[in-house]
Amino acid sequence: MRPPSPDRRSLLIGGVVFALARPALAQSRERIRFDSGNDNGSVQGAVKGGTYRDYQLGAKAGQKMSVSLITDGSAYFNIMPPGATYEAIYNSSINGNDAISVQLPKSGDYTIRVYLMGADDSEQKTIPFTLSVTIM
Repeated sequence: MRPPSPDRRSLLIGGVVFALARPALAQSRERIRFDSGNDNGSVQGAVKGGTYRDYQLGAKAGQKMSVSLITDGSAYFNIMPPGATYEAIYNSSINGNDAISVQLPKSGDYTIRVYLMGADDSEQKTIPFTLSVTIM
């Protein structure tokens, strides 16, 4: 049997790297809506390892957002500005699961992405959480 050609070898290696570097997939995307007259709301959910849950809400430049994530596992969240794919203006795995008065740089739909890290993520556990959001 002859060895694969360099072009075929590159395709094989590229396929393996792609399979290993595959990004997490969105488990769901929901819009957070506040009741009339309220500046806050909360949602309950669960996130499974290897996926994430996105929550979207509209806000204006200059407003402040506070987010709290209550969980018994290794769930975290990022606050991402309008148009962002992965860039976060707040990362709770670094700064903690209570974001207080995060200044919003522009108007539009912000995404709060809840995800897992560590063993909970790699073992694909499902972790429940409560997410509380305030816009001021």
